[in-house]
Amino acid sequence: MPDAGGTAATKAPHERDATIDGRGAWIAGCAALAVLSVSYGSPLLIVVGLKPITAGLGTIREVTSGAASLTWVGTGLGGILMGWLSERIGIRRIVMFGSVMIAAGLAVSAIGTVWALYLGHGLLLGLLGNGAMFPPLLVYVSRWFEKRRGTALALIASGQYIAGMIWPTVFEHAMARFGWQATMAGYGIVTVLLIPPIAALLLHPAPAHPHAATASALPQHRATLGLPPNLVLILLGVAGFCCCVPMALPQSHLVAFCSDIGIQASTGAAMLSVMTACAFVSRQFWGWLADRVGGLVTLMLGSACQALAIGGFLLTQDEAGLFAVSAAFGLGFSGIVPAYVLIVRELFPAHEASWRVPTVLFIAMSGMAFGSWFAGALYDHFGFYAPAFATGTVFNVANLAIVGFLLLRQGFRGGMRPAIA
Repeated sequence: MPDAGGTAATKAPHERDATIDGRGAWIAGCAALAVLSVSYGSPLLIVVGLKPITAGLGTIREVTSGAASLTWVGTGLGGILMGWLSERIGIRRIVMFGSVMIAAGLAVSAIGTVWALYLGHGLLLGLLGNGAMFPPLLVYVSRWFEKRRGTALALIASGQYIAGMIWPTVFEHAMARFGWQATMAGYGIVTVLLIPPIAALLLHPAPAHPHAATASALPQHRATLGLPPNLVLILLGVAGFCCCVPMALPQSHLVAFCSDIGIQASTGAAMLSVMTACAFVSRQFWGWLADRVGGLVTLMLGSACQALAIGGFLLTQDEAGLFAVSAAFGLGFSGIVPAYVLIVRELFPAHEASWRVPTVLFIAMSGMAFGSWFAGALYDHFGFYAPAFATGTVFNVANLAIVGFLLLRQGFRGGMRPAIA
């Protein structure tokens, strides 16, 4: 079979729309969105079940939150490996393998011991499972688009928020009726039944980029924003870590936080769904904006909105107020992660995307992991969540400083963007 970069006359029928920004691009994007809407339900099981899982294991929240942290670290680290593999054996096989690993990770976690929870979430669900989903799929979809790349990345990254809208309430009811272990095992079955058919039928090979040959011939030691390229990559990674620490706090601890202050767990789960619903809607706006002003400007604005919203959790414990703050937080943070992917694609050659994008995402997801674990540790020490939210605000300010520096290096040119690789 000819590759996806061949001419229309030689392509198989299902590959004839394999053109950049074409109909096939949107089919691939929607398929990736569907996959992530299922795969990203798996990390939410610990979020919704933090208190019953902690009680069932006879441990403290810091320990249970550690498993959630390992999921983020594993996903980021696995993305580097799986991104490399997907370039060689294809995105379909990688995604299908990842779905099986998610199911295996949830089955192992349901054994009911701390070591099983850590092994299941860190190695299977994270490194080999979601690591085969999010980072490789972002790179894959970015290869299908040029003019509307920001919009497309925002769309497929919204799979996380579709999962957040759908699954928390389902998980809360299932755990109340069947227990957290049965709910984990059951969702593993759902994952392995839904994802492989989508991957097999709809994740076709991405087209060859028209500038790929030219880019690969360019000198490899050029400057980026007037700095060494790898230094810019490190700065982006550190910025991602700093913004993902506060991003993790409500996503990992909102349900438990609500329960601690007398709000029912079901209401906390609904609050989490409202947050993710607002994130889904606003992420489409951030994608539209990114296509017009570029990744760095979008990142700066999104991070500033997140900083304001995270501070709101320090100011209210009223149910209505927390619904409002949760919605505002969702509106603010939703454009951040796709912006990092867009920035990498803007600043670096296309042929480097398969390792540069997962590297930045790994460092950023380490921030999610640290934020989730550290919030649990601070709660165990102080007995309430205010110190965690205050710490998150400090990290967010550090992110704004780094992004502001990079934006100044690029030059704030009234929305002018760097060339897209």
